Amino acid sequence: MIIEDLSQKYEDYIIELRRYFHTYPELSWQEKNTSLKIKEELDKLKIPYISVIGTGIIATIEGNKNGPVIGLRADMDALDILEENDVEYASKNTGVMHACGHDGHVAMLLGAGRILNELKEYLNGTVKLIFQPAEEIIEGAKKIIKMDELKDLSAIYAIHLWAGLESGKISLESGPRMASADKFILKVHGKGGHGASPHQGIDAIVAASSIVLSLQTVASREVDPLEPVVISIGKLTAGDKYNVIAKEALIEGTTRCFNKDIRERLPKIIERIALNTAKTYRADVELDYQYGTPPTINDTTCSKIAYDSAANLFGENSILQMTKVTGGEDFAMYLEKIPGAFIFLGVRNEAKEIVYPHHHEKFNIDESVLKKGAALMTQIALDHLTRN
Repeated sequence: MIIEDLSQKYEDYIIELRRYFHTYPELSWQEKNTSLKIKEELDKLKIPYISVIGTGIIATIEGNKNGPVIGLRADMDALDILEENDVEYASKNTGVMHACGHDGHVAMLLGAGRILNELKEYLNGTVKLIFQPAEEIIEGAKKIIKMDELKDLSAIYAIHLWAGLESGKISLESGPRMASADKFILKVHGKGGHGASPHQGIDAIVAASSIVLSLQTVASREVDPLEPVVISIGKLTAGDKYNVIAKEALIEGTTRCFNKDIRERLPKIIERIALNTAKTYRADVELDYQYGTPPTINDTTCSKIAYDSAANLFGENSILQMTKVTGGEDFAMYLEKIPGAFIFLGVRNEAKEIVYPHHHEKFNIDESVLKKGAALMTQIALDHLTRN
């Protein structure tokens, strides 16, 4: 019960931190004030740390006993969204908002750090607190995972506050939890001409439109129907004037899946369909496929440790089975190299009108769960190091 007692003791501290970060949100790679505040708190707690990749921070809590090293990670960056919440801690950086819960993630990790620092005598190893920038643009993890300071990690964990789960409920299944998230751009080349004489040109709009429709057959005809795959076109740009045949068109879209082999196949499938469809209309096409983040896949052993930790703290009825999510998360890049688990903690509370989804201008969280997240990270660290 000591962990729950300490998390309750520091609840106001954690909420105060979350509100500070929410009031002063910063975009990816611009988290300078956020980083300074984290360092200020770590200094107060006398927890040593180093600065990494600009605004990132790695803090270290060494136990009194030798053992493995594990990581706990929180992302720091906000989004370019104009907040519409009428709360006293609303964003003061106009057009920037913590609309995904990263403010809560940082606050929970600082709370866990404070508790772990008080319980160092029970740590059979070392815990590294990783404050990571630039998750929203899928760049932070890619850089920080390459650092020598993380090469000694034997496991890594993260908690994501989740609007799709009832407040306080926890999801920590093994296997795929979030999808890969990649971007592709197709540049269609045609030949301009007068709209009155379409036969004299090569209409890039017609070719592009057909490519968009043809790509919808990937999920239904190219991939095992038991394997979820999403190909969405978010942007189609073409033409300059209503009576001129467009000589070029630009198609921009995203792919999502949970299977690494399918992810590797998708660029070739998209290119083949696009090229052959374009040829039907005498057009040509170029593909620019940009890999973002791989699927987030939880390690079986780490998920079991996290499950037991949550059940020990809050009871098994606090744990829910949740369907995997087609959103992307750059924590997946850690999990490609290090065993670990990505955990969802519910923040939805209809009684408090906290019902809006992530990246919405009215997104908010039920702050009563923050102490629970800090306690869970602490318990997982203790349990993992004890078992290993």
